[in-house]
Amino acid sequence: MKIILEKIKNTIEIEIKEFENQFFDIIKSKVALIDKITHFIIHKKGKRIRPIFVFLIAKMLGKVQKKTYHTACVIELIHTATLIHDDVVDNSFFRRGSSSINAIWKNKTAVLVGDYLLSKSLLLATNNNYYDLLKIICKTIKNMSEVELFQIGKSLNINENIYNKIIYYKTASLIAASCEAGARSVNVDEKTALKMRRLGAFTGIAFQIKDDLFDYQETKENFTGKPVGIDLREKKITLPLIYSIQKSTKKEKEWILNSIKNYDEKKRDQIIAYVKKYGGLEYATKKMMLFRNNALKILEYYPEGKIKRTLKIMINFIIDRNQ
Repeated sequence: MKIILEKIKNTIEIEIKEFENQFFDIIKSKVALIDKITHFIIHKKGKRIRPIFVFLIAKMLGKVQKKTYHTACVIELIHTATLIHDDVVDNSFFRRGSSSINAIWKNKTAVLVGDYLLSKSLLLATNNNYYDLLKIICKTIKNMSEVELFQIGKSLNINENIYNKIIYYKTASLIAASCEAGARSVNVDEKTALKMRRLGAFTGIAFQIKDDLFDYQETKENFTGKPVGIDLREKKITLPLIYSIQKSTKKEKEWILNSIKNYDEKKRDQIIAYVKKYGGLEYATKKMMLFRNNALKILEYYPEGKIKRTLKIMINFIIDRNQ
């Protein structure tokens, strides 16, 4: 999977290198502690999925320009900030198999660094008069914050419609924003920009369903660095379990929900067994493929070429990845 991602990046190698240089310069600070932590962030960089979408969409529709680089930086700043805040909220001490910022520098520092990165994203947009980008990112941040509180309020009372709403605003909305903003950075018309947003939304939903499926992998530790059953332990009801609960008997449903409320490792294995028994994994996989296919259908309306082929590979990578 890593090889596939590297091949995708090779298509936009110049753009990614320039993006990383600009991103590093943007997050620099004269405050020693901030600089130390941002160096840590750069060193632990992720897959850069959202900036990749920005550049691929921009190159397919036009010519990459200054605004495109700034757009990629703004999106990655927001993504990084939300991950830092999520680790604090979830009391998580690991991120991508390594210690999280709150594990090393404590919660107060982590929250402030997340705020610092968010402020940097807003300043980059406002200082360059990117009001269309500012509107996209402010709406996205608002929705991501609201849905976290909405999810807390719903607790275990989640059906498939609610689940779809949660994963759209929590995860897919930022990928949708990446695709829409990438398109707008090369001055496309409104209809095209919104088509790219839908492409990103479908891809982002498929991305989150794939993440949720990782929670049911056979091995004790999957390639994400995330222990199996972590969603169950955190009382997060995802699509494989939602479907299985709907198909289970009343007695089994009561046992499953009670087991999640009073979670332990032994119950985890039994819950996973119920999910497999009722075809929860197969159902979630089918839904993931449907959203992937919807994203690919949008690309059918655009001319063939190297960038379009790479975009197809990227969308497929989202559901084929093992981390």
